[in-house]
Amino acid sequence: MLVEGKRYRDLPSFFKTLFGERVQKLSIDGGFTCPNRDGNKGWGGCTYCNNASFNPDYCREVKGITRQLEEGIRFFDAKYQGQKYLAYFQAYSNTYAPLEVLKSRYEEALAHPKVVGLVIATRPDAVNEEILDYIAGLSKHCYVCMEYGVESVNERVLETIHRRHSYREAEWAICATAERGIYVGAHLIFGLPGETKESMLEGAVRLGNLPLHVLKLHQLQIIKDTVMAEEYARNPEKFQLYSVYDYLDFVVEVIGKLCPEVYLERFVNQSPPEYLIAPNWGVKNFEFVALLDKKLEEKDVWQGKYRNI
Repeated sequence: MLVEGKRYRDLPSFFKTLFGERVQKLSIDGGFTCPNRDGNKGWGGCTYCNNASFNPDYCREVKGITRQLEEGIRFFDAKYQGQKYLAYFQAYSNTYAPLEVLKSRYEEALAHPKVVGLVIATRPDAVNEEILDYIAGLSKHCYVCMEYGVESVNERVLETIHRRHSYREAEWAICATAERGIYVGAHLIFGLPGETKESMLEGAVRLGNLPLHVLKLHQLQIIKDTVMAEEYARNPEKFQLYSVYDYLDFVVEVIGKLCPEVYLERFVNQSPPEYLIAPNWGVKNFEFVALLDKKLEEKDVWQGKYRNI
C-alpha cells in the first residue's frame, strides 16, 4: 500500500509508522576493512570506490563508536529535537571480522540510549550462517537491517568493476537473511561500464523480486582517487554517464516495474565537490526527489504499475 501523496513506498514513512517519530541514520566507522582490500579477495577495492567520499566528518574510526554517535547526535539534534537514531555501520564491510568483534561493536552502539537499532552495510560474501544467526537474535529486540552492496546483477559487469563476488552470492545472502526475520536492504548503481538500459531495468526488477525490505539506487559517479577515475581519464568514451533528466526518466521506468512491496530509500548519490569528477549535476538529493515526484505525476506512474507488462 502506497503512502498517501507518494507514488512509491518511501522509507521515512515506514520509520514513522514503526517508531512513531522521526528516525535518523547515523553513519559509523566501526574500524572494519574489506576482503577486496586486505588481499583476501583482492587489493584496492572496487574500481569506483573511495570511502572517504561518503563518510561525514564525525565518522572516523579513531574516535571510537560512542564518540562518533555523540558527535552525530549533537549535529542532528540541533536540527530535529527529540528524535531517535539508527547506528549505520557504513564504512567498508561491517560483518568482516570475528563474531566476538562484531558483538562488541554492535552492542556498544545499541547501548546508547538514543539508538533504537542498527543498519549494517556489508558485502554478500562477508556473511555466514553464524553471523546471521547472531544478528537474527539482535533483531528480536530492536530494528536491524542488513544492507548488501549488490551494485549489479550482471556477472560480467561485476567482474569489470572488480567486485569479486557474484550475483549468486548476493541472492544467497539476501534470502538467508530474510529467512531469519531480519530486514534486508540492497544497493544498485546505475550506469556501470558494460550495462545497458535494458540490463539495468531487468536487473532492478530481478533484485526487487527477492525478499527485500529496502532498495537504494543511485547513478554512477566518477570519484577522485579511484581506479575508475584513471579509466575515465584514459577512455571517457567508454562511460555513458547520465544527465540528470535522462536519469530521472530512467528512474521513473524502474519505479513502474518494481515490486510494490519494496521500500525505496534513495535514488541519487551526492558526492562532495572535492571528490566528484563527473557527472556534476548541481542538484541536491531533495531537489531530485521533488523533480521525481513531479515526473511520476506527469507520466501517471506509480510503483508497480507496469510490473506484469
